[in-house]
Amino acid sequence: MNRRAFLKSLVVTAAATSLPLATTIRRKPNIIMILVDDLGWTDLGCFGSDFYETPNIDQIARRGVRFSNAYAACTVCSPTRASLLTGKYPARLHVTDWIHGEQRENEKFINPEWTHYLPLKEKTIAEALKELGYKTIHIGKWHLGEKEHYPEKQGFNSNIGGYHKGQPPSYFYPYRGNDWNPEIPTLKGGKEGEFLTDREATEACRFIEENWDRPFFLNLWHYAVHTPLMAPKNLMTKYEQKIDIGMKHNHPAYAGLVESVDNAFGRLWKKLKELNLEKDTIILFTGDNGGLTLGYITDNSPLREGKGSCYEGGVRVPMFIWYDGIQPFVCEEPVISCDFFPTIINMVQDNPVLPIPMDGKNLVPLLKNPGLQLDREAIFWHYPHYHTGGATPYSAIRCRDWKLIKFYETGNLELYHLKNDIGERNDLSEKEPEKTQVFHNQLNQWLKEVNAQMPVPNPKFEER
Repeated sequence: MNRRAFLKSLVVTAAATSLPLATTIRRKPNIIMILVDDLGWTDLGCFGSDFYETPNIDQIARRGVRFSNAYAACTVCSPTRASLLTGKYPARLHVTDWIHGEQRENEKFINPEWTHYLPLKEKTIAEALKELGYKTIHIGKWHLGEKEHYPEKQGFNSNIGGYHKGQPPSYFYPYRGNDWNPEIPTLKGGKEGEFLTDREATEACRFIEENWDRPFFLNLWHYAVHTPLMAPKNLMTKYEQKIDIGMKHNHPAYAGLVESVDNAFGRLWKKLKELNLEKDTIILFTGDNGGLTLGYITDNSPLREGKGSCYEGGVRVPMFIWYDGIQPFVCEEPVISCDFFPTIINMVQDNPVLPIPMDGKNLVPLLKNPGLQLDREAIFWHYPHYHTGGATPYSAIRCRDWKLIKFYETGNLELYHLKNDIGERNDLSEKEPEKTQVFHNQLNQWLKEVNAQMPVPNPKFEER
């Protein structure tokens, strides 16, 4: 019997006798980062949905630390993904819109010369973990540049499904679409009737099984719940029959996509248990921007608006962290996507040396102290673009319970007290001029510090 077979037999024996794997093998913890595309703040059962069913995710989320004030680094996907991987704000990276974004010729501003890929010079969390002996894989959506910037160039040993497009051509095998998006070139094989989220789960479970005896980093970025809205027939039928008057959520195809993510999570958890790896694994879960409300796809209330908006519905997302032995609670401290990099590194290494500059904060102390506040003055957003979800060029700052938004088209400032007004209905900028000015100064100072690119006046613009 070779060493691998022998060690695997120890795992089977340990599982059968309920002995933890740590009694036979000691190592760094596995890291599983799960990112769900376009998942709204209330789209999980444990975050308040009255329609979507997510029992597998809910079970683990409630046993971990749930963050009620968690934010995506941007109101659209690519910038948030770049932030998750690097620990830096999108404005610092100059990756400020979904790749390749859109250019509007008749608006007051045109886009700055922003970066349409994650630069290879940036050190990613995958590269940092690889240096520490981790086997790394990316599965699912990438959307951070063309082939020369695919996951394999950014610290991942392998890539299944990640390419330059931001949505799948289809969720059903053979995953074919139109001339604009004909196929997923990095997803080979498959079988009739296969659903994309299920395939992602299959690949993730295979990776875990093949690397059970070494520390691994599984970067699972689901294409779901992004359009095109498709779901397996049995889930469509289930949710069509479940719709009732008064429900906040009521889109059966979207519900099916949400449940497909939950089913994938359940399969991952089952595989970890089967291999007795759950005590050696850390799970981090979040979304890349707010839920899509256009076309009444989902509802982020009580938050205002959704994906592509400067308001809370565009940037507040569900998030939780779980590992064996963590004390469950709901954390109200504001956190953001760029916090993942320093948090993960501090979980696997003592006194790590982080890349400089590093915008994210280590959340590990928060996980151990429900009342702790981070040593952070504020969190920021910068989006010098237009979006069909409603955004015009803006920047924003959240400082404790206050949030200020700066609109570049008009020069207007809006100020909200989120603890008292989570729906951002009561603009306090005129009633609180001193606070407004203080936050505006902080925002401008930050924009200068990160060398944020500003929207460019459009010489062809004519007032309508």
